[in-house]
Amino acid sequence: MKSIAVTGLLTIILGTGCSNSLSSNKNEPVIGFVAYEFNNTWITELKNEIYKVSSGKARVDIWNGDNIQTVENDKINLFINRKVNVLDINPVDVNAAGQIIEKCKKANIPTVFVNRQPKKEDMEKWNKVYYVGAKAEQSGTIQGQMLVNYFKGHPTQDGTIRYIMLKGETRNQDAEKRTQYSIKALKDSGFKVQKVAEDTAMWDRTKAQEKMTSFISSYGPNFDCVIANNDDMALGAVDALKAAGYFNGGKYVPVVGVDATAPAVKAVEDGTLFGTVLNDAAKQGDAAFDLSYILSKGKIPDESNFKYKVTDGKYIWIDYKMITKENVQDAK
Repeated sequence: MKSIAVTGLLTIILGTGCSNSLSSNKNEPVIGFVAYEFNNTWITELKNEIYKVSSGKARVDIWNGDNIQTVENDKINLFINRKVNVLDINPVDVNAAGQIIEKCKKANIPTVFVNRQPKKEDMEKWNKVYYVGAKAEQSGTIQGQMLVNYFKGHPTQDGTIRYIMLKGETRNQDAEKRTQYSIKALKDSGFKVQKVAEDTAMWDRTKAQEKMTSFISSYGPNFDCVIANNDDMALGAVDALKAAGYFNGGKYVPVVGVDATAPAVKAVEDGTLFGTVLNDAAKQGDAAFDLSYILSKGKIPDESNFKYKVTDGKYIWIDYKMITKENVQDAK
């Protein structure tokens, strides 16, 4: 186990264990946060924001779920046993949220889910559970709108858009909705679409590169665009396309992702990534910490103490935003 303890800032625990060290300020609340996976660019940006906004206010421990739900469950149990004031969770599997909520309810620890939305019926199990994130259907719709804009100016020969889809994972609400609504936006704009290939790449750049390399080998140039559920996978697709001679000498297909991570924004500037959708890690990190801090004081978030709107008493929605070369500065 490797641990780094920082007074008044953030304790990030790497590996399988956790730190039991105490903050020097006994009056500071302790907030536990379990992220689904540290090896994810967007999660890194989220953690960095929480580093910044928590300074001098609270101790926050962020632990790695290692993208394994049983591992994440163990970390959650450790936080519950430590009796943290608030528990923030970015779940590996949103289908595990119901049992997690029941555990937190029994321990009377207010719970904030971040970025990965539990089912409505699970959210309704307790009045001290909240969600901070964006609506996945909005990100998919924006991806589709970007491609609508592109193909209006660059129509295919027969009017049909042949696409390759790189999905994050199965049974994940964000992945399913981004997939569904990106295609819906194309159809709603009057385009005919045809799926050439679709596979899961687990939100990972290397896995996406491998999948895309296989698709290029199987289907050659017989596709018009690539849609990825996140930027890491979109960049993996770009890596494979570059190796196949794309983005050079006029050989081009638009690739779109979601998150507007720093590497993706650079790729948009370079012209290898057609567009992305800003999934605002800074605002989500700020909102999650601010909400958790209020809850740690035994208060209910409202207009008098919380700058973000709370919908239906539980949801804090952070809007997505289309990012292309024309407005790439908005993502910086």
